[in-house]
Amino acid sequence: MVKRLMLLIATLLLSLPAWAHKPSDSYLSLSVQNDRVEGQWDIALRDLNDAIGLDADGNGELTWGEVRGKHSEISAYALSRLTLTANQQTCPAQIVEHLIDRHTDGAYAVLRFRADCSKAVEQLVVEYHLLFDIDAQHKGLLRLTQGGQTSTAIFSQESPSREFSVAGRSYRHEIIQFVHEGTWHIWLGFDHVLFLLALLLPAVMVRRDNRWQAAGEFSAVCWNVLSIVTAFTVAHSLTLSLAALDIIRLPSRLVESTIAASVVLAGLGNLYPTMMSRRWMIAFGFGLIHGFGFAAVLTDLGLPQDSLLVSLVSFNVGVEIGQLAIVAAFLPLAYLIRRSWSYPRLVLTGGSLAVIAIALVWFTERAFDLQLFPL
Repeated sequence: MVKRLMLLIATLLLSLPAWAHKPSDSYLSLSVQNDRVEGQWDIALRDLNDAIGLDADGNGELTWGEVRGKHSEISAYALSRLTLTANQQTCPAQIVEHLIDRHTDGAYAVLRFRADCSKAVEQLVVEYHLLFDIDAQHKGLLRLTQGGQTSTAIFSQESPSREFSVAGRSYRHEIIQFVHEGTWHIWLGFDHVLFLLALLLPAVMVRRDNRWQAAGEFSAVCWNVLSIVTAFTVAHSLTLSLAALDIIRLPSRLVESTIAASVVLAGLGNLYPTMMSRRWMIAFGFGLIHGFGFAAVLTDLGLPQDSLLVSLVSFNVGVEIGQLAIVAAFLPLAYLIRRSWSYPRLVLTGGSLAVIAIALVWFTERAFDLQLFPL
């Protein structure tokens, strides 16, 4: 049992450097205008550089001249991976303007395009295949305006196609998609996972006579964990809502750097328990910052109020489902092996040291805009 838990922690930690930054997303906005579809597609320059090579001189820095010189290749690459079909007929698309914009995680190429259909659009099928061949975790976030209503969708390698009716809107499908996205967002957001695990590692232990000892009844452990998880949930739900509703915004680098710092402090708290005597308060305080990190996807999508409320609630529910799944997988196993000699030495101490090391790398990369592990 101990070996299984150690293997699980080791596998997670070995995969962490590749996930130190925000996952790859693009932002696609479509507006149906009778027999025409007007669109804007924001694609990260770093993703386009990986796909078609924008950095002509290979110095690691992209200039406007380098991007402008690749406009035709960018257009061809993007349009070859997006198909719009109305009333069972393909609507040919053409780029009408190239721009540059900044999102929370860097510079994006902005492609404005128009697709002409043979007649008024009643049913629109969107097929999205951008970057899936080089990044299986890439997501395309869609905002579709039709007849005064706005629909949303998330494209992934597993779900690259969606059909929309101009006459109606499927809230059910939107809810399912954003719940799914929220769940995967925390599972793939290893900084959030590590912060939560760092707080949970000592949950099955108690501090007596300046040493860790196994906790007693499982119910007492559960109440302790419940206070931590509840505090973290309330805090990040609050700031997720404030950021997604555009009431409060913080710079992306500040948010991501502070999240990394919170993981470091959570790990140090396990090595020096007097630093964190009330873990639920720590969970609440840093949970406020983590909420801004969760909100990055929704704020960048720029949804109108009616769609934003549905997306916000659904996404947050997904985050909680993912969070509870992590607790449910970790806590019973940790409780079963808490009395073994290896738990306080290897799992608690060793795991905390590993968490600190990984988070320090993240903090350095984010705070100073470096890439220590180019994976």
